[in-house]
Amino acid sequence: MEQMILTSLEDIRVYSDPYRLQIMNTFFNMDRPATVKEIADELGEVPAKVHYHVKKLEKVGLLKLVSTKNIKGIIAKYYLPFDGDIQIKHADASLPVQKMIISESQKLINNIFEQKKARFLGFVGSSEKPFGQLADLALYMTKEESEELIQKIREMCAPFEDKRENLAKHDFFLSLVKDPGPVKEADEKDNEPS
Repeated sequence: MEQMILTSLEDIRVYSDPYRLQIMNTFFNMDRPATVKEIADELGEVPAKVHYHVKKLEKVGLLKLVSTKNIKGIIAKYYLPFDGDIQIKHADASLPVQKMIISESQKLINNIFEQKKARFLGFVGSSEKPFGQLADLALYMTKEESEELIQKIREMCAPFEDKRENLAKHDFFLSLVKDPGPVKEADEKDNEPS
């Protein structure tokens, strides 16, 4: 799986913008290269507004121009979204920049969570028989074990990421974070210098 690491504050701001996330999701849902006009039509927006944000996403590498087509004298540009792992890193940044990056990361997480929550609650309130599951687990592991768990989950999900006919889309949202509570013996071993 391809990986993109966003380190600059500007790149993180581009990625964490809720409207741009909506544009990215619309590109993903098209499941094929799409034009700005097609995305604007899906969103009920004017193409000029979407075009502005597409250019920002393209500059960062989150959208890629894959082809052009001349349609009655107008050049239609077809884009695909970045389809890999996106990470945000800020370890080498100064304290003020770290705070800004954390703020932008919080916005991004909130936006993703709110979108997934709205979909989940939409199914619960619909006339269809809803299907959704929530899990809230406490797991005890080393940093290496947590990284290995995430990798295994990604590998398990990989066969289901390609859109196939007659199959329903399921949103999967995962958060794995170390509890900042009291340091335990296992944590102390993880934090020892190598």
